[in-house]
Amino acid sequence: MRLNACSLVIGCLFHLLAILLPCQSAHDPTKSFVSLPFNPSYYHIQSPYNLPEKKRYNFVNGVHKCWVYSTDKPHSRTSRTKPRTEIAILGYRYNSGIWEFEAYGYVPKGTSGVSIMQVFGSKPPRATSLMLMVYGGSLRYYSKGPVVLADVYDKWFKLNVIDDFDSGKIRVYINNVLKLEVVGRGGKHHAFKCGVYAQRKASRRMESRWKGIKISRKRA
Repeated sequence: MRLNACSLVIGCLFHLLAILLPCQSAHDPTKSFVSLPFNPSYYHIQSPYNLPEKKRYNFVNGVHKCWVYSTDKPHSRTSRTKPRTEIAILGYRYNSGIWEFEAYGYVPKGTSGVSIMQVFGSKPPRATSLMLMVYGGSLRYYSKGPVVLADVYDKWFKLNVIDDFDSGKIRVYINNVLKLEVVGRGGKHHAFKCGVYAQRKASRRMESRWKGIKISRKRA
């Protein structure tokens, strides 16, 4: 009798946990989105101003490779920001609607203290509404926020970032699973960037690779 009672209690507990724990099931985050053209007329490379672009970026066999050193110059003579090599998709700056960035990313082991993807645009004094940063092998929301991918090194992962400009909500999916939902930081316009942008306690060399980049907008 006691064994049956214990089994019933345990069964109830597992049922309760199944209700309380968030669902991590995969689904297609691109549903109802329309893919837009993506080519060099919609993006440009921001890299150290004193070096030829090819010294910090290449595009071979469909893979964008971005790297930078912590001792490099910023992307312009007048900038006071840290070194970066980023694919700045400024041809799709938006101030309304629901927009999506999709790509497969890869971060080599040893890269740390760096932003690899951002939603550019915010109310002053901030410059971004979202940054995904690598610290100690984890991909997280800014430097101390929630982890969205615990082991990011040396493997391809699918990243989808959906920015609902009108509601102010931003969602991050890893391999089609929702990992983060946050409130953006406003601003007049937003745009997507990916690559490497040095942050606090940056490693000597930072690198990320990207393929299959797509920009989409949700159907009205």
